[in-house]
Amino acid sequence: MTLRTSRQARRAARREARRALPLLRRLLPTWRITLGAALTALLLAVGAFAVLYVVVPLPDPNAQAVAQNNIYLYADGVTEIARTGAVNRTDVTIDKVPVSTRQAVVSAEDRTFYQNRGIDLKGMARAGWNTLTGQGMQGGSTITQQYVKNYYLTQSRTIERKGRELLIALKVDQQRDKDEILAGYLNTSYFGRGAYGIQSAARAYYDVDVAELTLPQSAYLAALLQAPSAYDVKTATPANRERALARWHYTLDGMVQLGFLSATERATLAFPDPIDPQPTTGLAGQAGYLVGVADDYLVGSGILDSATLKAGGWRITTTFDQQKQEAFSRAVHDELTEELDPAARPDTDTDVRVAGASVEPATGRVVAVHGGPDYATQPYNDALRQDNQIGSTFKPIDLAAGLTSHHSSGDGRPISTETRYDGTSERPVTDGPTPYAPPNEDDLDYGSVTLRQAMVKSVNSVYAQLGVDAGLDHVRETAIRLGIPADVSGMDPANTSMTLGTATPSALDLAAVYAALANHGEAHRPWSVAELERITPGTGPVDAPDLPGHETATALDRGTADAVTDVLREVISTRGTGAAALGLGRPAAGKTGTTDANLSAWFAGYTPELATTVGLFRENPKTHAKEPLAGTAGYARINGGAFPTRIWTAYMGDALAGTAVQPFDLEPAEGNGRPADNGPTGTPATTAPASATTTPTAPSPAPDGTGGHGGTVQAPAAPAAPAAPATPRQPTVPAPEPDRPTTAPEPTTPAAPTPQEPAPPQPTPSTRPTTGKPTAGPATTAPGRTPDPTRTPVLPPATRPPATAQPDTPPPA
Repeated sequence: MTLRTSRQARRAARREARRALPLLRRLLPTWRITLGAALTALLLAVGAFAVLYVVVPLPDPNAQAVAQNNIYLYADGVTEIARTGAVNRTDVTIDKVPVSTRQAVVSAEDRTFYQNRGIDLKGMARAGWNTLTGQGMQGGSTITQQYVKNYYLTQSRTIERKGRELLIALKVDQQRDKDEILAGYLNTSYFGRGAYGIQSAARAYYDVDVAELTLPQSAYLAALLQAPSAYDVKTATPANRERALARWHYTLDGMVQLGFLSATERATLAFPDPIDPQPTTGLAGQAGYLVGVADDYLVGSGILDSATLKAGGWRITTTFDQQKQEAFSRAVHDELTEELDPAARPDTDTDVRVAGASVEPATGRVVAVHGGPDYATQPYNDALRQDNQIGSTFKPIDLAAGLTSHHSSGDGRPISTETRYDGTSERPVTDGPTPYAPPNEDDLDYGSVTLRQAMVKSVNSVYAQLGVDAGLDHVRETAIRLGIPADVSGMDPANTSMTLGTATPSALDLAAVYAALANHGEAHRPWSVAELERITPGTGPVDAPDLPGHETATALDRGTADAVTDVLREVISTRGTGAAALGLGRPAAGKTGTTDANLSAWFAGYTPELATTVGLFRENPKTHAKEPLAGTAGYARINGGAFPTRIWTAYMGDALAGTAVQPFDLEPAEGNGRPADNGPTGTPATTAPASATTTPTAPSPAPDGTGGHGGTVQAPAAPAAPAAPATPRQPTVPAPEPDRPTTAPEPTTPAAPTPQEPAPPQPTPSTRPTTGKPTAGPATTAPGRTPDPTRTPVLPPATRPPATAQPDTPPPA
């Protein structure tokens, strides 16, 4: 029999034997068929997996995995202001993570991490068997797989997601080293308490940076990875607390097993109790306003665009001084909020808002701002808003423009601080582009006054004319050089009223202007970020743009700037509108401002070390319409010399406490020095006799026929007894001025008045006494409170023909 015949015979015999089997048995495949099919399927699976491994790239990280906080710090670089972003995460590089922390995580989560190739088949099989046999649902994922799930995929539990996880884990293990994978895992894992990443976890549980974690603390954080919320021992049930402690012990035992820790040292370790859960550092209080100022600087300076900033991952060290910031908030509370009674006066003591900013003149650093009462309840930053007129705080700009204009007043002579103008209330401005006749505060006439005296008393009629004489275009240019943004409203030289502060810069913008005056005309753009860092896992600081330098620009020559400062020092005197600031007790200069209809009130001032602005206004929270300040705290009118000056003085006193008193180092341009007959700051100039009952009248027309609107430097005749005005006026009875405080700035010996140019009478309006307290009726005085001399009740206005004014009439004082 041939070989072929023999094979055929055997096959035939097998077929006969199979036919003899029962039907069900005959339907089952033979072992040969089964083995062949299994091998074929295995080869197909391996081939498909290989093809997928080659052709499928690593996906982009999911948005949740790369979302981070922005962390804002005070100027000390340590104290946290706030964190922003939906995810509480701060990525760190692996070198910032202690070795013991890395070892604890490996011991808790994947003891074969340094040996496996991204997946652990034995571990997966063991976890599956334990789950099937009722030992609890267990995971067999390696650290690499968990990192892939966190960084590239989602937390969904599907077969498709698990298959992708395995494939990507193998690829990641081939393309990245173990330290990079471990860093990615530590930065993307959730630890509970809202903390994503090991750095946020270290802060949330132990209030330390990750680099400061101890070994026991590291072991507890590693234990949390299995059940972050359940294993928080501060909030866990008794059963979960026991499980958490067991997991901590398991982690330490694993460290001994892997040779990371000796058994002796292991026996000495005690459980490190974490701190209580803390509220997340958000934007409540002043934090949101500080963040807004820092963000505005970063984006406005072109350092970062908004999208890049909001993407997170930035550590931003600001220029804000925590003590000064707290002092600003305290000053607002003590000097204003404490005096408001919204329940008793709902129509006037509600919606009162304060805008403030404080800048170092020598550097331009923003050290404090006040943006509102609480960002959580008022998420609009009043320190940055540009919709409140600044009133007479603009007058120093008019003066600076006049001194640098090379123009002349009406008599053809150069303008100086001692040039005389007609201070008659509602005197029409000559040669202005639009008709304008602004009233002085309380409709008072001041007669012939110098620009210096007109600043001290905030005489509107004088400075409205000065701006026109200097050239309104030049006034605008001067304002912009000093720091007023060119695009704010109210800066149109086609309107005469621009001269009295229709401009609407922010409190921070205005602080920059006054800081430039304090810095002898050298202007800084205010800056609020001192350092900017960005951290990306595994690569260290990247993509952190360089911050710009902080060079100064010459806005005014020193002689002009110092001449303006010299004049503004007299505003803070017993005869000036800023008298309340004398309480600071050190050399200071400043200017009050009160706008038309009492819609806002300001004080802007400075010492050699610090320039600060404070603005007060009311705004309807629904319509955002401005509301008058009249009636606030029970007083009929709120001037810049009232609450704003009081807040400024209280803040500056705290901010400068413990620092040496610095005098002003002034070199005013020739012809702009303080005249002898004015006396030093805080010393009254020659005044009308105490028995006078009327305000001074306007001077005689100037020789050139200008009517005295311009400067007249010839010696005027000594003032005669004032004649009664043609229209009834409120009588002015000068009150005796108080003794000059011993802490008044820079005392000098008063000089005798010069006969060539006697000082004009200095009216002391009865509505602004310098001593005692005003007597006010119930309508103007807060119940149970003694009236403050800086807040004056409104007296009936004198009868006058209506002034011709523009729709945007600037402030009356």
